[in-house]
Amino acid sequence: MLTIHQRPFPPQDRSQPGHWEGDLIIGKAQGSAIGTLVERQTRMVRLLHLPQRDGDTLHDALKVRMANLPAALLRSITWDQGTEMARHLTIARSLGAPVYFCDSRSPWQRGSNENTNGLLRDYFPKGHRPEHPLGAAPPSRRERAQQPAQTHPQRPRAGRAVRDAASLHNRPRCDID
Repeated sequence: MLTIHQRPFPPQDRSQPGHWEGDLIIGKAQGSAIGTLVERQTRMVRLLHLPQRDGDTLHDALKVRMANLPAALLRSITWDQGTEMARHLTIARSLGAPVYFCDSRSPWQRGSNENTNGLLRDYFPKGHRPEHPLGAAPPSRRERAQQPAQTHPQRPRAGRAVRDAASLHNRPRCDID
């Protein structure tokens, strides 16, 4: 098992694309799950429908969902230590990318993914258990759910009311004499 401390780059380094952070959003009574993958540099999101929460289901979904990526965009995956990654060696071989694990109870080591999961809860709230959370959703909802970063600021800005860079220059100023 490779730990996050064995990754060849420091946690704050986002200069190279292809390093993904992953986790699960668990449905009501753990009956279903959505796998979430966030690419660290571009913040691209990939969602996986998981009718069961086990290693085989996750392995199959990862192979299908990540198959169309070029090697340069699939360099590594960092995951938590959940039981769904029991087949991490098989996943690493299938995808051709190492799988690193965070320390126990350290979700901040996958900050991009944790933030994205919080945003996705707007689309898939806790206590909601659709039979097919991604498959049954209308295409427009699936597309919106996979790109929450497009509708939310990427970085903290000068104020909560700021919508874009142009509005920073058009804000009323407070002149003090």
